[in-house]
Amino acid sequence: MHRRRWVILGVLMLSLLIVVLDNSILNVAVKTISEPEPTGLGASQGELEWAINSYTLVFAGMLFSAGLLGDRFGRKKMLLGGLVVFGLGSLLAAESGSPVQLIAFRAVMGLGAAFVMPATLAILMNVFEREEQPKAIGIWAAGVGLAIAIGPITGGLLLDHFWWGSVFLINVPIVALALVLMVVLVPDSKDPSPGRIDPVGVLLSILGLVLLVYGIIEGGRLADFADPVVLATMGAGLAVLALFVVHQKRSDHPSIDVTYFKNKVFSAAIGSIALVFFALMGVTFFSVFYMQSVRGYSPLQSGLLMIPLAAAQLIFAPRARLVVDRFGNRAVCTTGLLVIAATLAAFTTLDESTPIWLMEVIFFLMGAGMAHIMTPVSVVIMQALPREKAGSASALSNTFRQVGGALGIALLGSVLSAAYRSGIEDDLSVLPPQARHAAGESIEATLGVARSLGERGEALVAPANNAFLDAMHITALCGAGVALIGVLVCLLFLPGRTPAENAPSESAEPVGADH
Repeated sequence: MHRRRWVILGVLMLSLLIVVLDNSILNVAVKTISEPEPTGLGASQGELEWAINSYTLVFAGMLFSAGLLGDRFGRKKMLLGGLVVFGLGSLLAAESGSPVQLIAFRAVMGLGAAFVMPATLAILMNVFEREEQPKAIGIWAAGVGLAIAIGPITGGLLLDHFWWGSVFLINVPIVALALVLMVVLVPDSKDPSPGRIDPVGVLLSILGLVLLVYGIIEGGRLADFADPVVLATMGAGLAVLALFVVHQKRSDHPSIDVTYFKNKVFSAAIGSIALVFFALMGVTFFSVFYMQSVRGYSPLQSGLLMIPLAAAQLIFAPRARLVVDRFGNRAVCTTGLLVIAATLAAFTTLDESTPIWLMEVIFFLMGAGMAHIMTPVSVVIMQALPREKAGSASALSNTFRQVGGALGIALLGSVLSAAYRSGIEDDLSVLPPQARHAAGESIEATLGVARSLGERGEALVAPANNAFLDAMHITALCGAGVALIGVLVCLLFLPGRTPAENAPSESAEPVGADH
């Protein structure tokens, strides 16, 4: 047991904070980035989705290899390297001159983040003994909640006083501090028998996901999922992902060891995390436009409105293990997902004049639901594999979480885009034919055209708000449906007892757990 383990946990949480903070800051900034230059970059909704997803897809595609490299060469070394790349990507993203540059530099940030995230959890599993791991993971999960809270407020403050690029530049001093503390305080660790890197698997997984997500986003942009190009791209993505699975089964050094998934508990835990993030990331994307475009709140005000979501995670995540000890994983996770499904469905009650306290209650309950899934499921996943494979377990957990989130933004964002276009189409008939398609892509695009028309454009504002609200309600119900699938997964496959009482197999007992 490491004597400085709680201090080390604090340093690891600072590294984690940067990665999560960046995504939650970006959520508040998407509307500003969508505005024309010089305020923003004039990014379309599709480009905004790619600015989020280019990061997420590289992150998800590289996570497993990053975990293996950490197991082989030392987790501390990989963590330090990841922080440097992430800091450099942040600096470049802040200076982007176009949406395409922003998408590219966000991918660089995703590469750095892929080496940070699994290493934090793997080092944590090495410096804490088995009996303290649930408590440490609970605090680690609360750190995610803290970042979700700080991100929107920090983003709002920066956007109130500086240009949009400041939301990325803020990462640089935090990275510098984390690097110094990491070098001084954190011990290195590695796997005595690490796996080999699988470059073919990495390329197939990234290519398959990019093609699939591109097809989904393009289908939403065109409001036509039957378009031949959309169908061909999505089909190619699914075919490449199928090839990836076949390759993993045949490889003697796979990126993802598919034998892990023979364990129903492990598979259910991984699947439920993916479904939660699918639903939540899509909702976070549209809630920012609801708060800023429909309700007229500033980035700072909308950041402050997100506090209940994060506060609930901070309150409940460290205590969730106590609830699991009493009621078991199945009951706690099922209830958490039911709460999330209910809060997503509650978004259908929001309109232009809904009392803001109602949205605050929805966000708080959503955060409470998340806390009671993240902590117990993370413990199940991390304790299902031997300690020296901690990097692999952490990477798998984060891969599925990120892929779930990326698909959530792509699919729910596309539902939002398609529903919005069909709702606003008739009202755009007053515009010249060449302007109609661009104006119908998102509420920001419509409001941008309305502003450029002056008084003549005012007639478009009310129809734009109504079309967006209808689209948001449809999207929220789709998210709730996904959360209900997660409820079924938890009910059928998660154990009723705590992970310690329900170890997946004898061989899964962490090495050194009883020392």
